[in-house]
Amino acid sequence: MIAVTGASGFLGNAVARALIARRNRVRCIQRSDVPELRELGAEVVRCDLADADAVVRALQGCDAVVHCAAKAGVWGTRREYWVANVIATRNVLQACKTLGISRLVYTSTPSVVHAGGDVEGLAESAPMSKHFEAPYPATKAIAEREVLAANDTALATVALRPHLIWGPRDPQLTARVIERGRTGKLRLVGGGTKLIDSIYIDNAVHAHLLALDQLRPGALCAGKVYFVTQGAPMPQKDLINGILAAADLPPCRKTVPPWLAYLLGAAAELVWWVLRRQQEPPLTRFVAKQLATAHWYDISAIRRDLGYEAQVSVEQGLNRLRASLAPQHDAAAD
Repeated sequence: MIAVTGASGFLGNAVARALIARRNRVRCIQRSDVPELRELGAEVVRCDLADADAVVRALQGCDAVVHCAAKAGVWGTRREYWVANVIATRNVLQACKTLGISRLVYTSTPSVVHAGGDVEGLAESAPMSKHFEAPYPATKAIAEREVLAANDTALATVALRPHLIWGPRDPQLTARVIERGRTGKLRLVGGGTKLIDSIYIDNAVHAHLLALDQLRPGALCAGKVYFVTQGAPMPQKDLINGILAAADLPPCRKTVPPWLAYLLGAAAELVWWVLRRQQEPPLTRFVAKQLATAHWYDISAIRRDLGYEAQVSVEQGLNRLRASLAPQHDAAAD
């Protein structure tokens, strides 16, 4: 039995579906119900991962865990991120040890090494950042360290750092680019010319399954962390405009200087904090820096150790995205 945490989320749901498709026994663990996965044959368990005893009960009978659950995004209190990303991961680790579960694949993020400047061709040997402008990467860095430190002869752990996952059903990057493109609020920071890595959802799933299948105590990948991307850096504007084109929207040509984007992000954070708004502001300092800098990574390690190669190209992914959005286009035209 393979447990997938966060199966109501974009990546976790896709991982669960892929495991079900290849006839693995799957248990989906998350706070909300996911009836569509139950209909596909998975066990569905609603569980707050911050409750240590509940996590042990939820993982009873499993022999592997793919831990995708996390509080993502860039807005919320540090306490919220701490509980969702650190406490929850600690509880999953402890449950694995208590129950004798031997494999844990953890979904991390390249943001743990982003110090604010350009990141170009970085490998896993690079140190984590010492300063974070958002609680998401800060708490994910702590959780990643603890997952890798837990690797031993009984429990094999591995961490993956997929970068900018996109594709059909994506409620984050893809949905926001399309929504802001439709409303005319989209801007390219610094012209969008900086090179970035991304990863199409099916490739992110492929990497997780490769890690799961090859992971065991003493395996080459045990105790290691891997960047995972398309392996084909491209100008930021090309990906953004590719997503817009898939939604039959015109390309974005409006730009904003990086310094102004950072100031606008800081101002938005202040206003949102004063007004105690719960939803994310349209821009934050962390996002402004991400948009203004290059960030692409050396993925030779995951290619060498796990045999990873992107199964779907960016062009193919954009075509699949267009096909998935076609019913929406048709409905809007009726």
